[in-house]
Amino acid sequence: MKLIIRLLLNAVAVVVLSKLLDGIYVDSYTTAIIVAVVLSILNLLVKPVLVILTLPITIVTLGLFMLVINALIVLLADKLIDGFSVSSIWMAMLFSILLCVLQSILYSVLKADKK
Repeated sequence: MKLIIRLLLNAVAVVVLSKLLDGIYVDSYTTAIIVAVVLSILNLLVKPVLVILTLPITIVTLGLFMLVINALIVLLADKLIDGFSVSSIWMAMLFSILLCVLQSILYSVLKADKK
């Protein structure tokens, strides 16, 4: 049940960011749910491989290269999902940063409601 709530919160975050940012487009709420699921799967499977492959450059840049890895994950999701589009890598980087911030806010509100 916790996983479903987190996926729905991610979908809400994707919809909110698509409304705020001009370079992000999401067809419908169903597409936003699919984007949330695909981003979760890509973060689970692809991101660790990319982190290991780019470990030297990540260390040299003091971890800032992780922003590029997150943007690449978003662009990969863009290629896999038809109703989701990202205009550039800079927009994907901004989207990934804002998605992380919005997710942490939503998760903290969810934890505060349970206490």
